[in-house]
Amino acid sequence: MAGQLSPLQLQQHHHLAEAALTSGNRGLVIVIAVVALAALGLGLVLVRQVLAADEGTESMKKIAAAVQEGANAYLARQLRTLGVFAVAVFFLLFLLPADDMTQRLGRSLFFLVGAAFSAATGYIGMWLAVRSNVRVAAAARAATVDAEREPAADLKTVAHAATKIAFRTGGVVGMLTVGLGLFGAAVVVLVYANDAPKVLEGFGLGAALIAMFMRVGGGIFTKAADVGADLVGKVEQGIPEDDPRNAATIADNVGDNVGDCAGMAADLFESYAVTLVAALILGTAVFGDAGLAFPLVVPAIGVITAMIGVFAVAPRSSDRSGMTAINRGFFISAVISLVLVAVAAFSYLPASYADLANVPAAIQSHDGNPQVLAVTAVAIGIVLAALIQQLTGYFTETTRKPVRDVGQTSLTGPATVVLSGFSLGLESAVYTALLIGLSVYGAFLLGGGTLMLALFAVALAGTGLLTTVGVIVAMDTFGPVSDNAQGIAEMSGDVDGQGAQVLTDLDAVGNTTKAITKGIAIATAVLAAAALFGSYRIELAKALGEAGEGAAEMLEVLDIAQPSTLVGLMLGASVVFLFSGLAINAVSRSAGAVVFEVRRQFREKPGIMDHTEKPEYGRVVDICTKDALRELTTPGLLAVFAPICVGFTFGVGALAAFLAGAIGAGTLMAVFLANSGGAWDNAKKMVEDGHHGGKGSEAHEATVIGDTVGDPFKDTAGPAINPLLKVMNLVALLIAPAVVQFSYGDDKSAGVRAAVAVISGAIIVGAVYVSKRRGIAVSEEGNTERVTQSGEPVAAS
Repeated sequence: MAGQLSPLQLQQHHHLAEAALTSGNRGLVIVIAVVALAALGLGLVLVRQVLAADEGTESMKKIAAAVQEGANAYLARQLRTLGVFAVAVFFLLFLLPADDMTQRLGRSLFFLVGAAFSAATGYIGMWLAVRSNVRVAAAARAATVDAEREPAADLKTVAHAATKIAFRTGGVVGMLTVGLGLFGAAVVVLVYANDAPKVLEGFGLGAALIAMFMRVGGGIFTKAADVGADLVGKVEQGIPEDDPRNAATIADNVGDNVGDCAGMAADLFESYAVTLVAALILGTAVFGDAGLAFPLVVPAIGVITAMIGVFAVAPRSSDRSGMTAINRGFFISAVISLVLVAVAAFSYLPASYADLANVPAAIQSHDGNPQVLAVTAVAIGIVLAALIQQLTGYFTETTRKPVRDVGQTSLTGPATVVLSGFSLGLESAVYTALLIGLSVYGAFLLGGGTLMLALFAVALAGTGLLTTVGVIVAMDTFGPVSDNAQGIAEMSGDVDGQGAQVLTDLDAVGNTTKAITKGIAIATAVLAAAALFGSYRIELAKALGEAGEGAAEMLEVLDIAQPSTLVGLMLGASVVFLFSGLAINAVSRSAGAVVFEVRRQFREKPGIMDHTEKPEYGRVVDICTKDALRELTTPGLLAVFAPICVGFTFGVGALAAFLAGAIGAGTLMAVFLANSGGAWDNAKKMVEDGHHGGKGSEAHEATVIGDTVGDPFKDTAGPAINPLLKVMNLVALLIAPAVVQFSYGDDKSAGVRAAVAVISGAIIVGAVYVSKRRGIAVSEEGNTERVTQSGEPVAAS
């Protein structure tokens, strides 16, 4: 095929033509770094705007302070735990092959930088969210009439003010995500030039690992508290969701912040970092010198349009709901991004592949226009984000038919609610997967038969999707802030009537924005993983070439007819199921402990119900903190050691299939979990708003049960699949040279492969076994007993 370039040929050509950072490109990358810093500066401006808002009554301030204390304590303990893990990985990375010591040191150092940036994004996002929530509640209070104040303000004006505070809080997190991600990548390119892609592998791994831990740990915390609070408070005691008599309410509000704010912010940051890693690796391979800069130009444009998008979310009197204003900001930023990317591509890139510098001969002889490829690929990513936003909104918004149908089934009990939400998630996953699959294939076709060029187009589609990330992160943080605001308002008792309705409406919008961002996050994961798969092929080709193997060996190891390849494919899909099961089971165990603790307090302190005694909120926060931190280890070890075990056991071909299986199963599973959970949550909101019986009815109890099933789906297991996929892809990328080294050539050693395979397999089995042995609370006495799942008593860990 004309223009076809095998990975081995590509590597051979690259020995002759390495991409270089020209003086012109260096100046461009410096400008990009300045744009990233400008995003951080805007974030600071937004922080001041949010903090300038009124904090409300003394009662509201006290509740907010309790949430702040719990969130800070949890994240501080979590980051101390992860710090030890990060230091261990820093040294382990030195053991993996690299071209020279500069690459080894840079990879390990920027692993720490990526981890620190990911943690900082999550922590700062949480820090502001726990201060913004009370301000949103105070803004809504302006619609409440009481004897001490003037008549209530106009309802739409109040709703718009509350929306603005919540969204600009998210805007701060969005600016941190794009600013730190782009700045980190730009610095690596400026310092390491053509070695930047290898160093960025460490940067991406650090970001992805920390994000996965924060996503899993925060998800377990938030959903254990939420499920426990709902089952005892709403179902058993018949009190409202955020009633101050429920001992789990503070923990529930803390969980929203450490899970959705900190966890999701870190998740989207690592998506940003990992996509840039793949784009730069593939870009330098097929666009040469231009490939070191253009993949940074696209997200830099996204930074600028994110700034515009955040300010474009200014509610108007004609808006149907807060979602209308948020959609407007999203689409304005998307359209501007596309226009500016087109201008940049036609200004920066040549009109012919022959004019690209330092690229292989097969690329230079390729027909077509690199400008058109770049613009079209980026457009595919932007359009994909817009379509997923609309599709997810259709399946999760309270005003759309699917959620209304789930709410209707509440009239026949919890079983039908669970079944209808389950089927909705399964169906919606197919449509989302088709959208993502068609987008990947559409980008792939732009390569015109040249494989690596096609994969670079997929990576550019990922960077196109990244142009909307700043607004997407703002949309996600909007959800937990509005949820917390409703909780603070209800616990304080200072917001009722129209003001309470404003917060209820904002919370429903927040549920939808969270579901949308989860859908877009999995799309970024798939595009990044597909692009990383191309990077994996480059590393594999290079390693095989150095081991003296040729193109025939490359074709053999990637042959789908090989039994080992099929096994790898099934194992990749299996890891997604195991990972999801472990995460959901962890929530179940911790929620059980919360249920018994809340029941104990109601039983031993009867004055709680008539407000003569106060619940011990700290006891539940402590349970959730300990359980979340305890459950972090197993998913992390599974993500890191599964690709190592498969690669050293079955070889690099099976490892490639393993990644493919994980991507396929992970895409469907993540969307299914997110959309089912979002639909169940908003079906509950519908009933609480008076549909099918209202609060306290049997229909309401049915939707509460559906929501408790969906909680670990949408906020624990589902979102954690995104970083799982990228961690496994990055680990595979890093170990591929070592697997080849001990499989072919002079260093071939079956003994080394067997030893690594056995050790990594034993670590996985041991971690899963320990997780399954952990206790479940089964006693309602003062000292909660824990037993294994087989019923044997165990000591609490």
